[in-house]
Amino acid sequence: MAKPAFMRLSNPKFIGLFIVLWASLLLSSNHAMNELLDYVLFTFLGTLGAIFANSTGAGGGVVFIPMFAKLNFSEQQAIATSFAIQCFGMTAGAVTWWHHYKTEKTDLRLWQGFKRIIFVTTIAAIIGLNVVFYWQVSSPASLHTSFSWFSLVLGFFIILTIYLLQPHRERSQLYYLDYIALVLIGLFGGAVTAWLSVGVGELLVIYLLLRHFDISMAVAAAVIVSAISVWTAIAQVHNDVYWQVVLFAGPGAVLGGIFAKTLVTHLSAIKLKLFFAAWLLISAAVGLS
Repeated sequence: MAKPAFMRLSNPKFIGLFIVLWASLLLSSNHAMNELLDYVLFTFLGTLGAIFANSTGAGGGVVFIPMFAKLNFSEQQAIATSFAIQCFGMTAGAVTWWHHYKTEKTDLRLWQGFKRIIFVTTIAAIIGLNVVFYWQVSSPASLHTSFSWFSLVLGFFIILTIYLLQPHRERSQLYYLDYIALVLIGLFGGAVTAWLSVGVGELLVIYLLLRHFDISMAVAAAVIVSAISVWTAIAQVHNDVYWQVVLFAGPGAVLGGIFAKTLVTHLSAIKLKLFFAAWLLISAAVGLS
């Protein structure tokens, strides 16, 4: 029988350690506690964003960026804060998904390309991210406009894959075409992630679903690639982070990131895709209205 993960919400030792670390984080802050209490509701934003991100493979920025726009964060502040929160949530999700793979999926045929997908896409994404940051390549449009159109196109595309693609036997083998596609997804997705704080995970999930790979494997791979990507990015943008928000949204995102895998294992592939697409279309409609 597989050993249960330490990072699970039913483990009192983990919850106790989590509370101690969170309290230590708050006490080490340079801000007075009564000032910090104004940001406590961001805990729920972090939890919601991480549940969405780690159950679909999309970055948590899909939730955070529209909210930060409504709160009048600057573009730099919104992107940096989104990256910082995702460092908590996507990391928790990545560890949870990796444990799931190591304890339950290692010998499963449908997951045989899992590590190669992560490796190839991650290397390319890191290159794409660093090219944008190093050469200071500007986004082709404002954050608000770019994010809204990105969400709109992605949401419609997911719905098309649900209703237009015929049922197909799940694929397990990677071909040369797949490796080329993964490199391109990593490079382009890494650049988009540098501009929007999301991108590479969404594009990877969509590609793997179009190629009929296992839905859980696709989500797990995208979560891990996204987690590594946001850690690559945070070193470049940490000076713009709104840390009072992160002190609450970050730990909330840890809880959401751990819970997300449970949600995926109880939802059908179609429901998961529709859940993903619905949020993207709603956020796009709000952003473009």
